Amino acid sequence: MRRIATLAVTLIALAAPAKADKLSLNEISAYLNTIQTASSDFTQINGDGTISTGTIAIKRPGKVRFDYNPPERALVLASAGSVYILDRKLNAQPETYPLRRTPLSIILARNVDLAEAGMVRGHSYDGTATIVTAQDPKRPEYGSIQLKFTGDPVELRQWVITDGNGGQTTVVLGGLEKVSLPNRHFYIEPELAKLRR
Repeated sequence: MRRIATLAVTLIALAAPAKADKLSLNEISAYLNTIQTASSDFTQINGDGTISTGTIAIKRPGKVRFDYNPPERALVLASAGSVYILDRKLNAQPETYPLRRTPLSIILARNVDLAEAGMVRGHSYDGTATIVTAQDPKRPEYGSIQLKFTGDPVELRQWVITDGNGGQTTVVLGGLEKVSLPNRHFYIEPELAKLRR
């Protein structure tokens, strides 16, 4: 457990390498709106302290794909307004729920506007990164997302999702890179077809 905690602290420290001034909400919103398609390796620190790794692909608006490395082989996919959680090892039907019920929908929106009334609950600077905590003001029961950005240039480095029950999941990004991603990369049906073979 101590080794996991040390690794988590190291990863978070590595996620914020550059010193910059506090970014405004308008600067952060503008940056998020420039992200059309991007990919990155990620490290996920789960609520129970375990560590997962994999690759994330983002296509705004509304699409994200988390491919988890073995031994997990899980897939989390958001597309067409739904989130699918698929455990490939179990060959079972995915869990499905609306994307709007997750705090991640805030950064996957067609137009991100963090200055919207009631959306931002916290906006601070820790000496290396700007930290913004946001939630859907119309649905606070769905939880919140804490985003960490470095500046010069502005870059999203990590987020912490707190769900409606208070559970937390931290995702540390290796560095988002612009890539070309076809829409079919975010379709769930081909993934289900692979399990039926």
